[in-house]
Amino acid sequence: MAERAGLPPLQQRWWGWGDPAHVATVEPHALAWLAERLGDLTPPRPPVALEDVRLAPAALGEEVADRLAAIVGREHVRDDREARVVHAAGKGYPDLIRQRAGEPEAAPDAVVLPADHDEVAAVLRECDRAGVAVVPFGGGTSVVGGVAPLRGEHAALISLDLARLDGILDLDEASQLARVAAGTRAPALEAALGRHGLMLGHVPQSYEFVSVGGCAATRSAGQASTGYGRMDDLVEGLRAAAPGAELDLAARPASAAGPELRELLMGSEGTLGVLTEVALRVRPRAEVTRFEGFMLPGWEAGIEAFRALAQHELAPDVARLSDPAETQMSLALAGTGGVKGRLAEGYLRMRGVAGGCLAVVGWQGDVEGVRARREDASALLGRAGAVALGRSPGRAWARSRFETPYLRDELLARGVLAETLETATTWSRLAELHRAVAVALAAHAPVVACHVSHLYATGASLYFTILARQQAGDELDQWQRLKRAAGDAIVGAGGTITHHHAIGRDHLPWMADEVGEAGLGLLRAAKAELDPRGILNPGKLLPGRPGRPA
Repeated sequence: MAERAGLPPLQQRWWGWGDPAHVATVEPHALAWLAERLGDLTPPRPPVALEDVRLAPAALGEEVADRLAAIVGREHVRDDREARVVHAAGKGYPDLIRQRAGEPEAAPDAVVLPADHDEVAAVLRECDRAGVAVVPFGGGTSVVGGVAPLRGEHAALISLDLARLDGILDLDEASQLARVAAGTRAPALEAALGRHGLMLGHVPQSYEFVSVGGCAATRSAGQASTGYGRMDDLVEGLRAAAPGAELDLAARPASAAGPELRELLMGSEGTLGVLTEVALRVRPRAEVTRFEGFMLPGWEAGIEAFRALAQHELAPDVARLSDPAETQMSLALAGTGGVKGRLAEGYLRMRGVAGGCLAVVGWQGDVEGVRARREDASALLGRAGAVALGRSPGRAWARSRFETPYLRDELLARGVLAETLETATTWSRLAELHRAVAVALAAHAPVVACHVSHLYATGASLYFTILARQQAGDELDQWQRLKRAAGDAIVGAGGTITHHHAIGRDHLPWMADEVGEAGLGLLRAAKAELDPRGILNPGKLLPGRPGRPA
C-alpha cells in the first residue's frame, strides 16, 4: 500500500521558529521578572526584510542545474531568494542571530526537491560527478548547526529538501510496522496512522515541523521517550542512498548477522547517506492521556524518586523534574501571584514542600492501564514526600510545550540570549553533572535552569535553559563562550555531549571525547566507503583532521 500522509505546504519563518501566522507574546509579569534578573530589556526589534538579506550569487553551474532538473523536474530546482534563505540555517541561537540580521553565514546555491528514493539516488550521483556538496534538509529544525550550508572544498552546494518524500509506503498491521517516506512530517504521520487506530508516539518539541527521516538521522528522543523509547528504539528498518552505495536494511524482529548497520545510519546526520524510507514500530492509539503535577521536597529527593520509578519499572511515559531554579522560573512566568498564588504557597508550606521541585508526569494508553500505572507511580512518589498538585500543572505543560521556541523569538527581539542544551549520565553522577554545568553556565548567564527528563534504568538526561542579556555586537562570541564552558563542564563531569540534539557542527569540539580517536577512525572509514568524495553534509558529525576538512 501507499498512503499520502497529507503533508501541508511547508510554511516556516526564515528568521525564526515555526508558523509565520503564529503570534507569541511575553506577558507583562514575565517581562518584569526577566527585567529584574537581566536588566531592562530593549524594545522589540524586527528582523530585516527578506529582500535585504545578503546572499552571495548562486554558484551552481547551468549545466549541473539542467541535469538536476532533468531528474526532479524544473519546478523542483529552486534558486529564488526565499528558498535559498529558508534553507540557509537551522533554528539554533547563532542561526537566528545571523538570520534576523540578514547576514546568513552562507546559503545553498539551489534547493532540490526529489520525489522518491530513486530521484534522491540520481541527484546524489549527479552531485558526486560534478563535485557539488549536498546538505539533506528535513524539517530544518536543527539547533546544533546540522543543516548549515558548509561546502568544504566544493565550489557549489545544494540543499536536498525531502518534503516530497511523503506518506506511509506500507502498513503491516499484524506486525505493527509502518514503512514511511523519510520526508513525512510527524503530525501528518500521526494523523495517517490514527485513521488505522495506530500511533507512533514520538513527540519532540520540534514535533510540528520535524520530519521522520530527520528524527532518525539525529537519534531524536521525544518527550514521551521514557514510555515509548527514543527514535532509535522505534526504527526497525532503513533505506538510504549515498554516492557510493545504496542500503536497504529490512525490518526484522532480531538478527545476529554482524554489527547492526541501522545504528550506523541512525545519528549519521546525512553525512553517510540520505535516509529515504524508515520502517517504524507503531502501537495501538492511546485511549486516554493524563498529565499531572507533583511537588517534591528537594532536588536530591526528586532525583532519587525518579530513579526508583525507572528502576522499579514504574516510570510514566512522560517524566520531568525541574530543579529549584526552573521551578521558581516556571511559577513566576506562569503568573502565580495574587490571592490564589499566596494560598498555593501556604498549602505547599504546610505540606513541607515549599521551595521544592516541580515534577510533571504523564501516562497514555487504555483506561485501565493508565489507572493502574498512575496509582503505582503516585504511591511511590508519595512515599518520597511528593505532594500531588492535580492535573492543572500537567495540562499547563501540555498546552505550552510547543510554545517555547516561539517565545525565544520574542526574547531575541528584546535583546535576550535564550538557549538550551542537554546531556545525560548515570544516576550516581547526575547530581554532580548538574552542579558542574550549572556552575560553568552561571559565570556567563544570570538565569540557569534545568530539568531531568528521559529516564532510564541506569541514568537520566538533564536539559538546561540559559537566559542572559545579549552583548550587543558580540552576540556570537558570547554564545560561543557559553557553549564552550558548558561542553567542557559536561565532558569533565562524565556526561554525554548530547542526549538528543545530535552533533551537527556545534558539538564537534567534543566528539573525540565521546567516541575516541579509534571511533572517529571507524566513522571516517564508513564515510570513505559510502561518500568517497565527501559531498554529504560537510563539516558535520566528524571533526576534520589537521590540514584536512571534515
